[in-house]
Parts: sequence; C-alpha cells; structure tokens
Amino acid sequence: MNPVVGLDVAKGESQVQMFLDKKMPYKSSVKVDHTVDGLEELHSYLLDLEHQTGMKPPIVLESTGHYHAPVVPSLHLNQY
Repeated sequence: MNPVVGLDVAKGESQVQMFLDKKMPYKSSVKVDHTVDGLEELHSYLLDLEHQTGMKPPIVLESTGHYHAPVVPSLHLNQY
C-alpha cells in the first residue's frame, strides 16, 4: 500500500481525502476546521489511516497564502 492524504486548504477549514493506494479512497472526504478541535480531529483521521496501513502517510497540500498557517505547524508537531 501507498497511503496518501490530500488536503484542500481554504479559509478556516480544509477538505481531507485519504487514500489507501492509487485510486483507492479510504472512507469519505471530510471537512475539518482550523481550530484546536478540528486539527485534533485531523490527527485522529491520520492515525486511523496509519493504523489501517501500517505506514505514516505523506500529506499533500497547496500552500495557499496564509490559510495553511494553522495546519502546517500542527502536522509538524505530530511528525508529518
């Protein structure tokens, strides 16, 4: 498996889609807010995918001006 997570970062929220492998989505796309609770929810989704695949997934996102500012430090803090 080659898990990967795609984040579509917007103002105040991100749309998250996880994949087990190429063209194999894992669960449905979800929206997380750029709040402490929302970023903890994102981390829980990432841990779920990691548990399912046995691998820490790379995360792909576009640097969108300053909208990604709360997301990237949270990902770094959790070693992504």
